[in-house]
Amino acid sequence: MQESRSMPPGSIELYAQRTSAREALRPIDRHFRLGELAYISLKEALVRGQFRAGQKLTVRGIAEGLRISTSPARDAIMRLIEEGALANAGPKTIVVPALTLATLDEVTSIRLALEPLAASIATERIAGDTVERLKRLNSQIFNETNHCAMLMADKAFHFCVYEGAQMPRMAAMIESLWMRIAPSLNELSATFADQQSGAANHMQAIIGLQDRDKALVQAAIDKDIRDGYQQLVGRLKQLRGRHRRA
Repeated sequence: MQESRSMPPGSIELYAQRTSAREALRPIDRHFRLGELAYISLKEALVRGQFRAGQKLTVRGIAEGLRISTSPARDAIMRLIEEGALANAGPKTIVVPALTLATLDEVTSIRLALEPLAASIATERIAGDTVERLKRLNSQIFNETNHCAMLMADKAFHFCVYEGAQMPRMAAMIESLWMRIAPSLNELSATFADQQSGAANHMQAIIGLQDRDKALVQAAIDKDIRDGYQQLVGRLKQLRGRHRRA
């Protein structure tokens, strides 16, 4: 007679619940995955300022750019419309919304609360090699002649700092704010790139990160946001004046 194996208490239930991988796992929804990837790609393009405020887009054009079908492209667009990063302009047309002074004020107020905080936390956690990367990015920003490339490097600089805080939810909230203002930064190409007014702010942030000086890093990021705000306010007032004259 074959001797039965002794089993620890409760193990009968465990053995009874075993299933094959085919039975236990649900098939991956490829459409959902494509929609998520499309959302990430489109969001990143908005944050980098690759679309201008007021620019019209189509579902088909976005799908062709991402080399996917229109269905996942539409899903990504709908998410961004819900977040206020895009707006409907017709049955098949989407527009990158123009920035108003009221929206800029609101977004800047929230940025001033979140971004210096993230930078302060990053002061304790950021790695030394990340600080070296920040130095390279800052040099690239203020030697770059292509405005779009400069905006991309500026975004990389800021999020390199914020991600150093190792708080992904906070970084995601900050990113949603950048989505709303980044397209309008294209309007500053005649002044921002020439003045290079953020160079000193960025360098102060780098020095503060190196020295683990929270107050210095917070002050540098705070001033950088306020300087950018003043430039955008000036540009919005110029545009409003032109519309009135027209």
